[in-house]
Amino acid sequence: MTEDNRPAIEQLLARLCGGVITGKDYVGYFLNEHGEELVFAQRRGEKTARFWHSDADWQMVRVGDHSVRVGSAMGGVITVGDLIIDRNEATWLSSCLAASRHLRQKSG
Repeated sequence: MTEDNRPAIEQLLARLCGGVITGKDYVGYFLNEHGEELVFAQRRGEKTARFWHSDADWQMVRVGDHSVRVGSAMGGVITVGDLIIDRNEATWLSSCLAASRHLRQKSG
């Protein structure tokens, strides 16, 4: 397979998670120590990004700058929506959100 006909990373990630991801998205991929895969996609102008986790049956979760939470009631468990994630996953997701923040800002 030559570089010219190799599938774009966006196509590969879309196939992996079953989501809609295009070349217009900022994308991120993470493989944790348990072999679980995580996918992140942020489109310019959208207020939230899309996040998928293989351990959650690839259900899409909308995430934004304040989506990663450390719950005091649950003894410091880190959550995103209804998902519990570990510290490494939270660090990766926070990095994706920080790197794509400019795409969520209103232009003008």
